[in-house]
Amino acid sequence: MPAPRKFSRDQLQTAALALVDEHGLAGLTMRNLATELGTGAMTIYNYVNGREGLEELVAEAVMSQARWTETRDDWDAQVAAIAEGMWQAVRAHPHAISLILTRRSFDLATLAPAEALLEALSSSGRTGYDLLVAFRVVSGYVTGFTQAELTSPLAAAPANVVTERIAALPAERFPKLIEIARVASDSDPHGEFRAGLRLILSGLKA
Repeated sequence: MPAPRKFSRDQLQTAALALVDEHGLAGLTMRNLATELGTGAMTIYNYVNGREGLEELVAEAVMSQARWTETRDDWDAQVAAIAEGMWQAVRAHPHAISLILTRRSFDLATLAPAEALLEALSSSGRTGYDLLVAFRVVSGYVTGFTQAELTSPLAAAPANVVTERIAALPAERFPKLIEIARVASDSDPHGEFRAGLRLILSGLKA
């Protein structure tokens, strides 16, 4: 009879995500996770398949935090609610964004937001290929917006520094870059995210 498991999957996910939040992906190791859980490194190998398994823990932990309010409004309102819930979950853990983009997990909690988004999009009458394309567009917007907001080279610099650098460009050559840089200095991520999502949903409704 196998020995009882000491840690649950939820405990492993919580501890792994805490490491990434505090130390970045470099801090995500078997030894560090074992220390976080108060056990030996070899014990973790009973639960996790090497580096790939560690990264899956983090991706699962992030996506399982996605929350949204169910609405009886039109399908596009439900899509917007789910997309924003996914965005909020991902942006809360900027060090994990690269894993969300690259790591695929079949954990049920991770798949739940994707299934909910597909259900909402299917309410627009889309099936098969059209449903796939719509799903890729919306989910790609969520991850792409988050990546641009938090991990792009410009994201590392203070907003006023970026604005000043762009404002110093030759105005006759880069007038539109200068224009949006000035607007961006007073913009906020929530407003931009929702405005961009409205553009996408308008296209899907056309």
